[in-house]
Amino acid sequence: MKGKLEPSERQRLIEEGKNLKEGLATLEEDLLKLTDELQQEAQGIPNMTHPDVPIGGEDCSVIRKKVGSPPQFGFQIKDHLQLGKELDLFDFDAAAEVSGSKFYYLKNEAVMLEMGLINWTLSEVMKKGFIPLTTPEIVRSSVVEKCGFQPRGANTQVYSIEGSDQCLIGTAEIPVGGIHMDSILAESLLPLKYAAFSHCFRTEAGAAGAATRGLYRVHQFSKVEMFVLCRPEESDLYHEELIKIEEDLFSSLGLHYKTLDMASGDLGAPAYRKFDVEAWMPGLERFGEISSASNCTDYQSRRLGIRYRPSEPSSASPKKGKANLAPPRFVHTLNATACAVPRMIVCLLENYQQEDGSVTIPEPLRPFMGGLEIIAPKSR
Repeated sequence: MKGKLEPSERQRLIEEGKNLKEGLATLEEDLLKLTDELQQEAQGIPNMTHPDVPIGGEDCSVIRKKVGSPPQFGFQIKDHLQLGKELDLFDFDAAAEVSGSKFYYLKNEAVMLEMGLINWTLSEVMKKGFIPLTTPEIVRSSVVEKCGFQPRGANTQVYSIEGSDQCLIGTAEIPVGGIHMDSILAESLLPLKYAAFSHCFRTEAGAAGAATRGLYRVHQFSKVEMFVLCRPEESDLYHEELIKIEEDLFSSLGLHYKTLDMASGDLGAPAYRKFDVEAWMPGLERFGEISSASNCTDYQSRRLGIRYRPSEPSSASPKKGKANLAPPRFVHTLNATACAVPRMIVCLLENYQQEDGSVTIPEPLRPFMGGLEIIAPKSR
């Protein structure tokens, strides 16, 4: 176009340029659509699994450890629903009118028990070097997806906000995972260990039956979640540290529990390996899951763009200056439940019930509940 051209030739090139521009716009639209479709397909691919993970469904999970024994009662035991009703600790009926099924009001000592559990748990994990956090409880759908959860679909556990690209969180793992999104951390900062308190919201699609009654399976609950970002070669070590913290917490509350190495069929998409803790719930007459600890390796960090730069320069690059910086690597992420409040309340009420209808408070919680030692029936 810059050279000397006949008017007709110039016009022809102008037309050709216009066509190229229009064609490029169409191609860019197609590329965006294909990139989105590729991303959706890729999100359907789960993480790899640890070589020691048992293969099969939930029944193939292996017991790693069993602690304590079921408490022996010389009287007719009650479940947490009956105890809660007699001690005036919950109101499911009013919550059902106000919000729908699987919601609840905590009352009286149950409120102090929730606050006590949260503050005791935070104080214990802070001793292990965890940074306490409170988090946003509404996040962008894209962050939910990058953490390995599906915010849309028939059986999603995620509440989406209509007319926006935002969701309510099902776990603090999601907003904590997003803190260092699209960043390169200095290796000296690792490991980063967070303990996040949040409310959690879950649709519990498909969950029904007697085993999910009362506080066992609800739409909204409080939780303290541990989250670790570390070097890849250290994630197995921190996975063991997380499960030990959980076990120590539950042992100090005097619970009878077992730790399971979960089978491949029970691993969510992000988990490379997952340990669950199930505690004995006398009123339900079974073990119930109270926490889990997952090593997600670099599954989440790749999607979230969380990397670190090794402090040792790359030996492959002898030149001085910027080129001698070690290339960034993806961190590994791990998450673990320190305290899911409703299920802990189920455990404590059912395991510490007394013949006179009262419930004893475990000693570690008493300083966090104003010295309260017992939840006694209210005098009428």
